[in-house]
Amino acid sequence: MKAAAFEYQRAQTLEHATQLLQQADGRTKPIGGGQSMGPMLNLRLVRPGLLVDVSGLAEMRQVAAVPEGYWIGGAITHAEIEDGRLDALLSDCPSLAHMLRRVAADIAYRAIRNRGTLAGSLAHADPAADWVLTMAALDAQLQCAGPKEKRWVAMAQFMSGAFTTALQEGELLSGLRLPRYSSAMRWGYYKFCRKTGEFAEASCAAVFDPELRVARIVLGALDGAPMALQSLAAAVAQHGLAALSDEAVSRAVAQVAPGKDAMQRQLLTAAVKRCVKQVFEVK
Repeated sequence: MKAAAFEYQRAQTLEHATQLLQQADGRTKPIGGGQSMGPMLNLRLVRPGLLVDVSGLAEMRQVAAVPEGYWIGGAITHAEIEDGRLDALLSDCPSLAHMLRRVAADIAYRAIRNRGTLAGSLAHADPAADWVLTMAALDAQLQCAGPKEKRWVAMAQFMSGAFTTALQEGELLSGLRLPRYSSAMRWGYYKFCRKTGEFAEASCAAVFDPELRVARIVLGALDGAPMALQSLAAAVAQHGLAALSDEAVSRAVAQVAPGKDAMQRQLLTAAVKRCVKQVFEVK
């Protein structure tokens, strides 16, 4: 199929983009890399009257250190992160830079990573998406820009369900802010895919920073938003791999993902164990 007819306009500034998104009686959609919007247009799952191109907006192409952490513009592509665009920005925390490069490099295929954007992936809110899980584990704050104001939404509250977010009518996900981590930060990321390039059937991300007393294990590829395994993370932070027993992991998975069949539970449990073992560099 091909997309239904629509108008196209390239926004000049972030303010211009939010103004355009107020037009066409709610039938206006932003487009960045088009890796999610393009297929949806062709399948006619969306039929906008106007597409607003935000891929070149200077405000969404910037990265910078800010008092609260690090600002990353929403139009930064997966490939740019893979190729080290954030390395200089995150030079005081190489482990964080390494995590972001690693996650970006495992997203789909290079052709998709060349065009796909950080904000596009987050706003699309596919439960199996890599950035959705990663930013939940990193406790990112997302900036939602509207015609009158910009507001911050924690990643933990941004995604309310599959393909459902806190973005309001006329708002645009302009970028995000990551908190600072110490040089002691350690991380893990693991996902099961049937073949390279596909979305994950089970995934898990973990972030531990003993200096800042951060301990997070987050399960992804669920029916909705990623879910934090808070009790398990606290136990691992206190007791290390000794807390990672089959019974403890299975219990943690069952609490946040009830109703899964035996195979799905096994995939999720294995993803958690392999992810956390990466934190301790255990193969």
